Amino acid sequence: MAVVLYRRVVTTDSREIEIIETIWIDLPDRPRLAGRLWRPVDTETSPVPTILEFLPYRRRDGTAARDESTYPAFAHAGYAGLRVDMRGTGDSDGLYDDEYSETELADAEAVIAWIADQPWSDGTVGMMGISWGGFNSLQVAARRPPALKAVISLASTADRYNDDIHYRDGCHLGAQLSWATTVLAYIARPPDSDVVGDRWRSMWLDRLDALEPASMIWIGHQRRDAFWKHGSICEDFAAVDVPALVIAGWADGYRNTPAKAVAGLGSPSVALNGPWIHKYPHFAWPQPRADFHAEAIRWWDRWLKGIDNGADALPRQRAFIACNVRPDERGDREPGRWVARDSIITDHVQRLYLVAPGRLADTPVGAGEMVVETAESCGADAGAFFVVSPDIELPADQRIDDSASAVFDSDVLVADVDVLGRTRLRIRIAIDQAQGNLIARLEDVHPDGASHRVAVGVLNLSHRHGNESLQPMTPGRFESIDLMLDDTGYRFVAGHRIRLALSTTYFPMVLPPPTHIRAIIVLGAASYIELPTPGDLVDIDLPEPADGLLPVYETLSAGVSSRVVTRAEDGTAATTTVSSDGGEVVHPTNGMIWRETHDSTASIGDDPLSFECVERVTVMRRRDSIETYCVATGRLTATATAWCIEAAITATEDGLEVFSRSWSQDIPRDHQ
Repeated sequence: MAVVLYRRVVTTDSREIEIIETIWIDLPDRPRLAGRLWRPVDTETSPVPTILEFLPYRRRDGTAARDESTYPAFAHAGYAGLRVDMRGTGDSDGLYDDEYSETELADAEAVIAWIADQPWSDGTVGMMGISWGGFNSLQVAARRPPALKAVISLASTADRYNDDIHYRDGCHLGAQLSWATTVLAYIARPPDSDVVGDRWRSMWLDRLDALEPASMIWIGHQRRDAFWKHGSICEDFAAVDVPALVIAGWADGYRNTPAKAVAGLGSPSVALNGPWIHKYPHFAWPQPRADFHAEAIRWWDRWLKGIDNGADALPRQRAFIACNVRPDERGDREPGRWVARDSIITDHVQRLYLVAPGRLADTPVGAGEMVVETAESCGADAGAFFVVSPDIELPADQRIDDSASAVFDSDVLVADVDVLGRTRLRIRIAIDQAQGNLIARLEDVHPDGASHRVAVGVLNLSHRHGNESLQPMTPGRFESIDLMLDDTGYRFVAGHRIRLALSTTYFPMVLPPPTHIRAIIVLGAASYIELPTPGDLVDIDLPEPADGLLPVYETLSAGVSSRVVTRAEDGTAATTTVSSDGGEVVHPTNGMIWRETHDSTASIGDDPLSFECVERVTVMRRRDSIETYCVATGRLTATATAWCIEAAITATEDGLEVFSRSWSQDIPRDHQ
């Protein structure tokens, strides 16, 4: 039986909807979970379909604003919306284990079955979410719970190894430590005494006592093994037998999934790519935004209510083609246009050869060789893997990093060149070590020299033949390899140049191999890029949402965020320091007060083993004059043979320490 903690009816847009602040979900042989429910007022007599979002991010503060921007709109359209805290998070019972674990996915299946059995449910369920919720929506769909009829997945992945925050084509991403430290802090947060009562403290201490740092789990799996295949729907796209609307932004690290997933899933699944960062598209930056509510309701109406509204005839991909973007001067609205196409596969490509002296040419003239030997500090302007704060996390002007790289420029363009898809680099290369990385950046060079990064691709050369059975390079031996850059939609306008920048380092986005490497590439016919230049694009209009769709909560004290890069004058060292502070915020209805800060420092000298990454995440919650803090820290260094990881968590109540634990482990490097 569902037990309601707090119920209220609100009137918006001349229609009443019911909000149940906490509805308890009792599952057989599983912990009791806490949910927040929005629904039309008449669902007890007229059951409706339900939209589920299943997350560890706390429904009463962490995701409250975005939930409150969306679920009332769903309720107005005749849907129930249920935001559930995963076990061991928010106000739910039980203990958390790991992201996308068997426990998590089985719990989600049980919740879907529970929903279908409720008197206000008509037995049909849709599942959606961004990032974590986008991941598990696709993963749960692959398990085929009978009541699940459609999903909407935003900023997610079909391949947990190659398209997540941990590794990319075998390269160890610096963001992995940042995310592991964030997860440690987030899972440590206490439940809300306003919901669970006096047992909040014992629940909190149980959670703290069960914590294990994810960094040591994830770094223990450095190749694409069974750990990463679990939950990767690309292992068997056919397992997903319900329609999926897959959405991502070009300014996000999860930009590859819409095209990859939809190509694998087939019709009627469709892709939508906008210019956005890691946010829902109705309030994402930059504009133009998309009316996510209208998109979602059309999707749900077609697949949950059976309304013949044309959602099953949408183009396979709709995408924004940005143009003339200036790094460090990006405005709130990006120039460009919306296009559509009915095939995800791009058959038409424009080949540009890498020729001497540092040119991209239509013909393979100018053969020879070029040395690529990059300072370890190259990459300080790379920005973050996924961007939630555009003022501090977007890639900066690439000119400084380009000066440390091997660059190849086209002639000044006499006509615009449209790119939609993933650029392929074929290159013949030799390195002087057994282990090394190669980083390729596709850039738009403005007439004044400003260099905007359009797409980036990375490859651990030991993974050149796959991510499972690894093959070190033979020093000095030339091989032809392929490297795929990230998906993008971009127009290189006449008067600009197309640039390919190649480097063997890109720190802190990519962590360095054990030794400095020197690469030699063969120019001419052996090395080229293929730009995806489809000719079947149709210009479309995509409606934008009304302003003010995301509620703004009162800020008791403002936060200040910053990004500072310091470099040695000779270019042999660099330190990137990022501080993000969301300010002290109060929820207008439930009264919870919270603050979260994230401080990150990444430094490197002229030796790849000199790097150090340090993370600190602080989360505060205040309720009824009781203030709790959880501080998680992480540190990563390396030797020639091991990754050296440290993690710690400290929790206080009203300034008194109630819990503290630290961990330290050296994990052997596996071809990294």
